[in-house]
Amino acid sequence: MTLNRRTFLRASGVSLAIPFLESMNPAFGSSQTAGPKRMVFICTSLGLHPPNLWPTTTGKDYESTPYLKLLEDHRDQFTLFSGLSHEDQTGGRQPHDSEMTWLTAARKPGVAGFRNSISVDQLAASQFGNVTRFSSVTMGTNKSQSQSYTAGGVMIPAETSPASMFAKMFLQGKPDEVVAQKRRLSDGRSILDELGSQTKKLRRQASEADNHLLDDYFGSVRDAEKNIAAVQGWIDRPKPVVDAEPPEDINDPTDLIGRTRLLMNLVPLIVHTDSSRIVTVMVQDHYVVPKVEGVTGNHHNLSHHGQDAGKINQLERIEKGIVGCFSDLLTKMQSGTESGSTLLDNTSILFGSNLGNANAHDARNLPIFLAGGGYEHGRYIDMKKQHDAPLSNLYVRLLQDAGVKTDAFGQSTSRLTW
Repeated sequence: MTLNRRTFLRASGVSLAIPFLESMNPAFGSSQTAGPKRMVFICTSLGLHPPNLWPTTTGKDYESTPYLKLLEDHRDQFTLFSGLSHEDQTGGRQPHDSEMTWLTAARKPGVAGFRNSISVDQLAASQFGNVTRFSSVTMGTNKSQSQSYTAGGVMIPAETSPASMFAKMFLQGKPDEVVAQKRRLSDGRSILDELGSQTKKLRRQASEADNHLLDDYFGSVRDAEKNIAAVQGWIDRPKPVVDAEPPEDINDPTDLIGRTRLLMNLVPLIVHTDSSRIVTVMVQDHYVVPKVEGVTGNHHNLSHHGQDAGKINQLERIEKGIVGCFSDLLTKMQSGTESGSTLLDNTSILFGSNLGNANAHDARNLPIFLAGGGYEHGRYIDMKKQHDAPLSNLYVRLLQDAGVKTDAFGQSTSRLTW
């Protein structure tokens, strides 16, 4: 007899992707006076044209640039970092393979035998557990590709429909739909129980080395059972009521900015209702000419402008639209209040890219904005010394400050300070 791994993963993939740990810690409970700590990660995967972004002056007195002018109203609410990156991000099958590792820092993406590692958002979600209805929310502007990966290196598909995401979060299901969802959870639990009952027979047939693997395997099964029980507890709880109209999906893939804005508009609703404390958004390549005034070229091709002034002008129009969406998000997060502070005070928002220079597919010197989170902001900081500092050091700082117990992540060498 053999273990049907495919059935196991299909039955409990979500639970195993988001392990349930000691999530009912009072530190994360609803009785706290301050708002809970959250993290939002937003990646624009085709980069930001460096000359339009980087100032020449560091510190608080940095000069404005074409992209920073769009964020002028939020100057005191974010910090701009240069000189951060992950090492060993080139050499794979595709020059854009660094998309896979922006949140994981795994080395040599896309090479033969590559296996991704857990992403920073999923590490946080695994420790927060099911204290919220959704342990994490993963969204993308065009396709199911995401930058969120489980501990086993499996990608978590992105939700591309704002309407579907809104319905899952805030629209109460019909009674028969709730019953059906309960049945699915119960069936999944019975499958896990059945797999657990086969342990003795499997162990008799397995080698000593395989039995060590089985220990890990059934440990995951037990975690999944706990997770299913936690999810069942959320089904009968009413969903939060929000003062917002359900969004209508934009089906036109050329409306890159409109689709991006719809997803970012969901972020304040998600965190304000404490539906999740971990959110990722990937602004993807839509492989089309974006519906932006004055743009006639494919976004991807324009990012490889070859220093052509006309292409750079069109690229600037697209990227200003994306940065403008980020600015609008900061406005909404700053206006939302809770427990005497703003949503932005309690939410660390990291906005940037996996490419520092998309024209050359260069994954060094990444553009990184950190907004909110209660940090002292208003500066441009260059972290580069002899070489780039690990972006993972910033991830460690964000994790620790959000209450995640860890001293290391990815390629980190320390906790980033500035």
